[in-house]
Amino acid sequence: MTLPPRSALFLTLSLGLALISVPGIAAPAETPMTAAEFEAYATGKTLSYAMGSTLWGAEQYLENRQVIWAFDKTDCQYGIWFEDAGNICFVYDNDPVPQCWRFFRESAGLRAELVEDPAGTKLSEVSQSADPLQCKGPDVGV
Repeated sequence: MTLPPRSALFLTLSLGLALISVPGIAAPAETPMTAAEFEAYATGKTLSYAMGSTLWGAEQYLENRQVIWAFDKTDCQYGIWFEDAGNICFVYDNDPVPQCWRFFRESAGLRAELVEDPAGTKLSEVSQSADPLQCKGPDVGV
């Protein structure tokens, strides 16, 4: 039996979708962003991140892979980022130990997964701005 071209296409798509939803058959693996993709996406922006529904902090991505990070309601930390073994790693002035993440593009923005955390720390981008990060300095107003 020969199916008309539209019917054959519909049948192929239906079978493909059915296979994706069958338990034990995995969807294609996600690919983390490369350093070049991350740099093109983030440079010149201030991105805010949340863990679940809790605001985690914000990071401003400057030229030459420099960054300014602030947890919610804390002083800013200045640092740099670099690529290491396909991960995006950050080192800050107050902590020389690199923190390495994998970043993924999603429809609502970035998703970041901490590489060194076996519990699976995951952050999601919740907003972005071209405005600089507002840093509170130590002893302001004293």
